[in-house]
Amino acid sequence: MAADISQSRRTLLGVAALGLVASQLGTIASANAQESNNNRIPAPGTAGAPKASFGPLKHVNAGVLSIAYAEAGPADGPPVLLFHGWPYDIHSYVDVAPILAAAGYRVLVPYLRGYGETRFLSASTPRNAQPAAVAVDAISFMDALKIDKAIMGGFDWGGRNANLLAFLWPERVKGLVSVSGYLVGSQAAAGMPLPPAAEDAWWYLFYFATDRGQAGYASNTKAFNRFIWHQASPKWAFDDETFERSARAFENPDFVGISLYNYRWYLRLEPGERKYDALEKKIATFPAIACPTITLEGDSNGAPHPDPSVYARKYVGKYEHRTITGGIGHNLPQEAPAEFAKAIIDVDKA
Repeated sequence: MAADISQSRRTLLGVAALGLVASQLGTIASANAQESNNNRIPAPGTAGAPKASFGPLKHVNAGVLSIAYAEAGPADGPPVLLFHGWPYDIHSYVDVAPILAAAGYRVLVPYLRGYGETRFLSASTPRNAQPAAVAVDAISFMDALKIDKAIMGGFDWGGRNANLLAFLWPERVKGLVSVSGYLVGSQAAAGMPLPPAAEDAWWYLFYFATDRGQAGYASNTKAFNRFIWHQASPKWAFDDETFERSARAFENPDFVGISLYNYRWYLRLEPGERKYDALEKKIATFPAIACPTITLEGDSNGAPHPDPSVYARKYVGKYEHRTITGGIGHNLPQEAPAEFAKAIIDVDKA
């Protein structure tokens, strides 16, 4: 029976990743902290590990936003755009950026709408977080910086964003690095019920659908997000300094609303905007991706994620999957920055 349950769970998680809101978090896991390797080198973000930092943030008006972003590397280097997830921030890439900058890349790490110093330009703009809106933000960001084409990388919401860019605007994407693969969902797929074992992994999706959940997240934002960090990366012993540095991004006045909107939109509890209907219709067909792609997975990812064989067929160009070992969880770029940076460099060579 245990084998049957294990096989069923792998199947359900595969369905969830391709058919539900696959760029989000879920599974309850223990929070046992471990060192990053047998040599007792402190893992990035843990006590005793050196703390890198970005230089002063830059800002650019792009579409409906004033986008705050970190930049590293030569201004004329090949551009790399790195997108963070929920509930994280640009510091997921704080140790990735200098590696890529040293290799000659122009690294750009924007705060998504509702995070950090990114702000809406108008009080009348809907605080909408449907997938197409966040993807359009990225294209507006590229346009504002006069970037025609870039390598895209991401995890969680950022992985979803990178995948969407790769098939909605393939002419703008040179290569793709995505943690947990093809993170694409739709309202129709999210509306399909799953067996109890799979539904359990999405507890917070249903929590956010209630008045109590909305009020609870607003009242306990930091504690909730820290809880998610532990669930998603059960073996990453991140310290208080690392979490608090990212938690400042949650002080954005639109953070709670944007976070809730994302999940509630999938359940048709938020309306979205009509101007994104055509893009969402295309997203819901789950198109294939033709650019060179490397997908990554941590061996201790506490979030629901499919076996790579479930999504490998979605990548019809040059493709490779890598599993990163050593207790690596969901926030892979921050937990294994060297491996993530290597994937970016390797996909550029493909």
